[in-house]
Amino acid sequence: MNLFVAGEIIKTRGLRGCVKVLTFLESPDIFDRLDFAFVEVSPGQQTRFGLRKVDFSGKFVFMELDGVSDVDAAQKMVGCKVLLPRDQLGELTEDEYFWSDIVGLTVCDEQGSQLGSIKSVFPTGSNDVYVCQGGAREIMIPALAHVILKIDLEQGVMTVRLPEGL
Repeated sequence: MNLFVAGEIIKTRGLRGCVKVLTFLESPDIFDRLDFAFVEVSPGQQTRFGLRKVDFSGKFVFMELDGVSDVDAAQKMVGCKVLLPRDQLGELTEDEYFWSDIVGLTVCDEQGSQLGSIKSVFPTGSNDVYVCQGGAREIMIPALAHVILKIDLEQGVMTVRLPEGL
């Protein structure tokens, strides 16, 4: 099954095993259509969990998972990625990308100098902004055609032409 990272468990909630997930999705509505999710319990090892209950609050999803019934079990999952089946997502047109595909890309300028990697994406209304972190430096890259020159998902590289001042 082809999975994508939909978010990360950032903390527990309550005493009955509920986890708080920071979602990487523009809209977390996909969770309404699913009765299960995968959690990457260790690198490369995903475990399927039934979803007993799902609630939303902004960019957060609160999930109660089958088999996770107390705060101690939930605490062990903090920091784990939540994965969903890619076939649950709609089709994209050319030059459109899922946020989960953008996060983690290496960012290079036109000359091939590495600037860092994409850590997160956030919408601004008019366009998305990619947060690129390289060492102690953070660059906010607007997702505009004249700035984003090329995205190569196979190579894991985004090539950009930064506007003056960035």
